[in-house]
Amino acid sequence: MTIDERLEALTQSLELIALMQQAEENRAAERDAKTDQRIGRILDVVEKQAGNVDKLAAIVHDHQGRIQRLEG
Repeated sequence: MTIDERLEALTQSLELIALMQQAEENRAAERDAKTDQRIGRILDVVEKQAGNVDKLAAIVHDHQGRIQRLEG
């Protein structure tokens, strides 16, 4: 195998590796985008639940006041 043939084989190998790397980067970007969407949905649910907990805490506080007024 001549040096030119070796260089050509090396060039082809490097091009193949570059294509494989680009494909992996594209897949990773897609996964990241999907993960970001999922995290956004999770945060929306958490915020909604936090609001619900706050509402329940206010209801409990109101009921405690009513009970104290009835007992007092």
